[in-house]
Amino acid sequence: MYSFFQLIKRHKKKSVVFALLLIVYYFCLPSDLFKDPTATVITSQKNELLGAQIASDGQWRFPHNDSLPDKFKICIVQFEDAYFYEHPGFNPISIFKALKDNVSSGEVKRGGSTITQQVIRLSRKGQARTYLEKAKEIILATRLEFRDSKEDILAYYSSNAPFGGNVVGLDAASWRYFNRDAHQLSWAESATLAVLPNAPSLIYPGKNQKRLLQKRNRLLKKLLENEIIDSLTYNLSIAESLPEKPYALPEIAPHLLQKVATTNRGERTQTTIDSKLQERANYIVKNQYNVFKQNEIYNASVLVLDVHTRKVLAYVGNTPTDRAHQKDVDIIDKPRSTGSILKPFLYAAMLDAGDLLPNTLVTDIPSQFGSYNPENFNKEYDGVVPASRALSRSLNVPAVRMLQSFGLDRFHQYLKQLQLKDLKYNANHYGLSLILGGAESNLWDLCKSYASLSSTLNHFSETSSAYYSNEFVEPTFFASETINFGEKSTEKTLFDAASIYLTYESMKKVNRPQGDESWEFFDDSKQIAWKTGTSFGFRDAWAIGTTKDYVVGVWVGNADGEGRPGLVGVQTAAPILFDVFDILPNSDWFAKPYDEMREVTICSKSGHRASTNCDITEQNYVQNSGLKTEPCPYHILTHVDATETYQVNSSCENLSNIKHKSWFVLPPLKAHYYKTKNPFYKPLPKLRLDCMGENQVTMDFIYPKKNNALFLPKDFDGKTNELILKITHSKPESSVYWYVDKTYVGTTKDIHELAILPKKGKHTITVVDDFGNEVKRLISISE
Repeated sequence: MYSFFQLIKRHKKKSVVFALLLIVYYFCLPSDLFKDPTATVITSQKNELLGAQIASDGQWRFPHNDSLPDKFKICIVQFEDAYFYEHPGFNPISIFKALKDNVSSGEVKRGGSTITQQVIRLSRKGQARTYLEKAKEIILATRLEFRDSKEDILAYYSSNAPFGGNVVGLDAASWRYFNRDAHQLSWAESATLAVLPNAPSLIYPGKNQKRLLQKRNRLLKKLLENEIIDSLTYNLSIAESLPEKPYALPEIAPHLLQKVATTNRGERTQTTIDSKLQERANYIVKNQYNVFKQNEIYNASVLVLDVHTRKVLAYVGNTPTDRAHQKDVDIIDKPRSTGSILKPFLYAAMLDAGDLLPNTLVTDIPSQFGSYNPENFNKEYDGVVPASRALSRSLNVPAVRMLQSFGLDRFHQYLKQLQLKDLKYNANHYGLSLILGGAESNLWDLCKSYASLSSTLNHFSETSSAYYSNEFVEPTFFASETINFGEKSTEKTLFDAASIYLTYESMKKVNRPQGDESWEFFDDSKQIAWKTGTSFGFRDAWAIGTTKDYVVGVWVGNADGEGRPGLVGVQTAAPILFDVFDILPNSDWFAKPYDEMREVTICSKSGHRASTNCDITEQNYVQNSGLKTEPCPYHILTHVDATETYQVNSSCENLSNIKHKSWFVLPPLKAHYYKTKNPFYKPLPKLRLDCMGENQVTMDFIYPKKNNALFLPKDFDGKTNELILKITHSKPESSVYWYVDKTYVGTTKDIHELAILPKKGKHTITVVDDFGNEVKRLISISE
């Protein structure tokens, strides 16, 4: 040690120079050898190529890949640098031979470069091939050998070597020339790619086939002679043909690729996509598109989520249509009118709040709310209908009336907690049309919401009745991400488990599309909670379904918003939904969350908690909050004769002959529509004429509706049509007296309809019966 320091002191200048040279040598190699732009590449959950977006410089250059297939490594070493694993970055013998040949010929005939030197030359692109440059390459090559392993150097070479045309790197070349991953190449294919970088401008698949074949076969012969492959493999390999022309890269998830490119441009990204499911979903959408386009419907999208991991399993952003119909637009995250797809959230919210039991009768009669006049899709009314059936049949009027009863602001707050990002305005901006498509959302957010509800149910049953604080988390399509559902809690996140379960039980009963109606008669049929939606003007068709394990969402329509007849959720989106569910594994149905439910006595006819007057009851499990709902208001105790034809009392009948009967009674307007769908409905019997006392008499308008603005059309002869007034009366045999603006206009009996011809302007219609009961209706006539 002493002599070493003495040597330094004796030769200070030389030591300083030597130290400086060491420092220069240490820092002479850039930390990043290659800074060229690379393609954006996405792969499946099993690392299968789904698609790639060309690099910004127009080259098919995949991101650097450290994983090299053994066959290619052997081929490239045997062809380019047989002593690669022995030399320090350069091969003196090869350099000497190359120098000798070049001097004797008077031109550069061979370079004698090692693979390490070629890596340096590739990184220093554009440099002239001079002896000075060769010296620099040797110095840098030795530095690279000190810094990186031989495997790393091979990876540098394979990722950046030119393979002809605009193809750079082994990964891109493998897909462009053989349409498969490099790890799946045969010996012949690996040998072909190993010889291509040696002269990429002269040897190109589809051209110069003879020279390429000779080079490939010479390499294969060398592999045979070195006993790397056997004679059988050699003979089979030389019999393989060469690629004729480049293949197009896979386009299995093009819209997901463009989404990933917005945040991970130029990177290789492993996604959560199941490639087989993705390809089958693509096929389903393509087949349906070929049908839809006959009706000028050109776009559709499908999203499949794993409920347990919240990972995206399939992402079909659009149909394989053309540019004129915006095939490149990713519909999945675009805002569209929701139609009826939000109705299950309202049903769940009312259950959760204790405003409703699953089968409580809700009103379904012609209704008007200011200038808003909602109608059912079939233009018919049921009078009253169980809430669960109103949901499964997607009836509009009951939904609007339920929203009015529940509270617009209240429901709007629930939707905000679902984190629907396209719900940008306050509740009053949307009004009651919010529940029928007055708002916008997108397929991503809606599927996310249904997945969160399903996951809430799963976690509740898996954790002995606990909830998670971060249940409504964003799904992911990055394989590297793991969803954090937060901390366990006894407090619900948004809806309690029972309300979600009961909502799904109702959604399970939605009528399936044509051809799949008898699903419930087959033991192995899939139980799916699902809902469709159709926006105003037939512009958007939705179908979203969930099982315990998966959520599938479908949107169908035109990207430019053009409506088309027949663009209805159950006719267009639902068939795709069930086709996709058919290729997914079967799922068990959700476990009933007993800890959030109570068994109560329910009135079978009204769906309310049974009152003392309910004659037919059943025991049902309902949500805990349902215990505060009102008892059945529709059953009354009445006294009838032995034949149940008339009401009687002690003034006209012996007590021994009077029957005490529970009777299901609806208000007149509800009863008017209810009995058209329920022929066995019996109105309350009339009081027998010889009995003293009065029955409660009720009547109501059927038409016109409240605050109705009416237009009276004219016939071809110019005559204005009359306005037909209609009421319903609990005693239709009574006489009813009609007045328009206090002017008597007529009397009706039995059938209470009257034709009038009012003048333009506002009028008050007044109806009075024999018992002095009176109802009024304000109308406005326009021309």
